[in-house]
Amino acid sequence: MRLRDLFAFSYQSLAANRVRTRLTALGLLIGNAAVIWVVTISLVSRELILEQIRGIGSNMIYAYLESGGMTARNVDADYLKMADVEAVREQLGNRIVAATGVMTNFDRMVIQGREEDVKVIGSDDHYAHVRNLVLLAGRFMDSSDVTLRQHVVLLTDRLATRLYGSRTAALGQVMKLYGLQFTVAGVFREKTDSFGQTELSQETALVPITVIRYFTPVERIDPLYVQARTLEEVRPVTEDVRRLLESRHRPGAKYTVENLAAILDTASQITVILTIVLVLVAAIALVISGIGIMNIMLVTVTERTREIGVRMALGAPRRAVLIQFLMEAVLISLGGGLLGILLGLAVPVAARVLAGVTVPVSWIAVTVAFSVSFFVGLVFGLLPASRASKLNPTDALRYE
Repeated sequence: MRLRDLFAFSYQSLAANRVRTRLTALGLLIGNAAVIWVVTISLVSRELILEQIRGIGSNMIYAYLESGGMTARNVDADYLKMADVEAVREQLGNRIVAATGVMTNFDRMVIQGREEDVKVIGSDDHYAHVRNLVLLAGRFMDSSDVTLRQHVVLLTDRLATRLYGSRTAALGQVMKLYGLQFTVAGVFREKTDSFGQTELSQETALVPITVIRYFTPVERIDPLYVQARTLEEVRPVTEDVRRLLESRHRPGAKYTVENLAAILDTASQITVILTIVLVLVAAIALVISGIGIMNIMLVTVTERTREIGVRMALGAPRRAVLIQFLMEAVLISLGGGLLGILLGLAVPVAARVLAGVTVPVSWIAVTVAFSVSFFVGLVFGLLPASRASKLNPTDALRYE
């Protein structure tokens, strides 16, 4: 019997029991859709996590004093200074994009009729680039602001809104810090919210570091930021910055010099593990569906025992019977699998069409889902098909 005829007989047999066929294929449909959704969710979450981490700063390295000596004089000497920032710029020159430092202080300010403490940080014209800040209105400070010690201030979005009602209304306003008048030059925010885990809080004023130095009793850079030129340079530059800082200060002073590479690696590992776990859950669903196919096909063989006997009596070889029942199992699994793949792809496509959001689709996951559907039907249909082909024609014809 030709393969086309076997396919036709298999299709007719499945069509004769449409409800049972559809319910059996439903498990594969759900399992394959789940595989694609799981991989899609994993890809989206991975990119979201990594983008959030990258948003803190591209190729960023940060350093600060970890511990110093016991005397006040030694602690003062151990603090990172503006001279350390200049040394990093000079000695690591072409290997870095920029280096900048931050000095932190506080001042009292009247906000909405109430006096509050407000964080004031000082830095230079490289700070916005290294920290990946987003300008909402006005401008960032430039090199002339730092060199000429201009009394300009940039405000975080929340502070500008609380002080002046909106970010645009804040531009050009004159406010007092440390008893001096400062002109609001711009309003900014972090590209990725660090939830106060950096020197930037939701209500922070940024002034030139050359100005805040006069209102800070002790010169202390905390932290020092360095942006490596390439991702490959991040780790070696991190070690070079550590050695440079330790060489410029007394023995025993310890400095924490870290980068985001370890966090990125950890986040990538977590998403990979999460993907494996979720795919295993989806795979269990596919295996259960395969067991369902095997169970239904065994019932089908029992129901069609006389039909098998008649076909064998008319000269059908055992191999043809084996292939027919195996083909029925594969058709059920592939039919459910293909519908599951279409359902799995429908969500990313709908998100792109309706919401304009690009959701990554893993075509490897689609290929794997299709292949698994085929092998599930093949493997779990083998036992029922083998049982059908081994029936004795005489006993089959007598079966009631």
